Amino acid sequence: MSELLARLQKESKDKAIYRQALDHGLAYLDSLADRPAFPPATALEALHSLDEGLPDGPCETSAILRLLHEIGAPAAVAQGGGRYFGFVNGGVIPAALAARLLADVWDQNAALNIMSPIAAKLEALCETWLVDLLDLPKGSAAGFVSGTSTASLCGLLAGRNAILRRQGWDVGQRGLFGAPSIRLIMSEAVHGSVFKALAILGIGEAQIEVVAADDQGRFDARQLPQLDETSLLILQAGNVNSAAFDDFATICTAAERVEAWVHVDGAFGLWARACQATAHLTTGIELADSWSVDAHKTLNSPYDCGIVFCRDRLTLLQALQATGSYLQFSEERDGMLYTPEMSRRARGIELWALLKALGRAGVDELVAQLCARARQFAEELARRRFRILNDVVFNQVLVACEKPELTRATLSAIQSSGECWCGGSEWRGEPVIRISVCSWATTEADVKRSVAAFSAARSQAISMI
Repeated sequence: MSELLARLQKESKDKAIYRQALDHGLAYLDSLADRPAFPPATALEALHSLDEGLPDGPCETSAILRLLHEIGAPAAVAQGGGRYFGFVNGGVIPAALAARLLADVWDQNAALNIMSPIAAKLEALCETWLVDLLDLPKGSAAGFVSGTSTASLCGLLAGRNAILRRQGWDVGQRGLFGAPSIRLIMSEAVHGSVFKALAILGIGEAQIEVVAADDQGRFDARQLPQLDETSLLILQAGNVNSAAFDDFATICTAAERVEAWVHVDGAFGLWARACQATAHLTTGIELADSWSVDAHKTLNSPYDCGIVFCRDRLTLLQALQATGSYLQFSEERDGMLYTPEMSRRARGIELWALLKALGRAGVDELVAQLCARARQFAEELARRRFRILNDVVFNQVLVACEKPELTRATLSAIQSSGECWCGGSEWRGEPVIRISVCSWATTEADVKRSVAAFSAARSQAISMI
């Protein structure tokens, strides 16, 4: 036996490296409350110590883990803490993190039931639970993918193929060259990932009809063009800046009359439907044909947990069809039929654990808490004479100072402080500070501390301008 294989067998048998990794991970979790929201310059500079060529021979695993703990952990962004408000990243619920650790040890491939019966079973349960939780049409199918970008791609793919099929064109048989035209209708305020999805699907700018957005970033239903059976509409449950929700009831009803396809990009906002206090924001969303959402956004699963829902199960299956003589399909759920990937990790395991840990009441409370902290942010910042530029209906707050240059300088000072971290954006022609309250760990005290950091950053910016 080679020295390498002997070492691998020893590591697998004595488990010391797994205990070491867990100890390092727990130490990181213990430090979250006191860590800066973004790594300091010293930690980022230390990353250069990792620069080297590929080693010629094996390295000791314990030394690798120690290096990750000593150099990697200080340079990690504390998005699981209570004072990180960037990019709608979200935190992670302990039950889901623990289940993911266990699932990673199992190392299951969720492509086929025969590859992992447990992964298939939990995906099937998650589909049933989520369709019920979100009050989507009974029988809707769910595919578990990497994130909302991929979920939107799948929903739009299903919609494109369904529209062409109604016109007598089978994409699976005839491809896209020479296919009938499709009208793609969306608001000027759609998320950037939508354009990537459309480009992958072969839908060009000439096929896109852009509708104006209102002052909150909603699809202006008054500007809805005349629809027909070739129309594919994209709506939003939660504008990426303001978190505003489109008028689903009006637009979906108009689409339903002519059999147009409606896809809802609900990356973080679709979860509003699972909360009594915010469910009204999604009235009419059940009339759509497909929906995309991220479980790590708002629901706080670990990363890599997007979901596509489709009202017509067969349409999704046909869009993501797969064949191969070596494949062994079953009467149970075969996950690869609902996703673009074949081989993929069993992300449904931690999602099931998360849903079981929270239950319907827990999801309601989680969403309500995020919204409450966002309102607290807006109210306390307004009292300190910051401008709040959006109607705070969900978890997003758009903040500005008196002048654009002061807003930019204040944001820079906030990001450098480490007290909290927010991203920047542009809203109706001016720069803004974008607060995304996404983590279960954010408390009232975290918001107060962050508001104080805003004030200190603004004072610093004034002295420097």
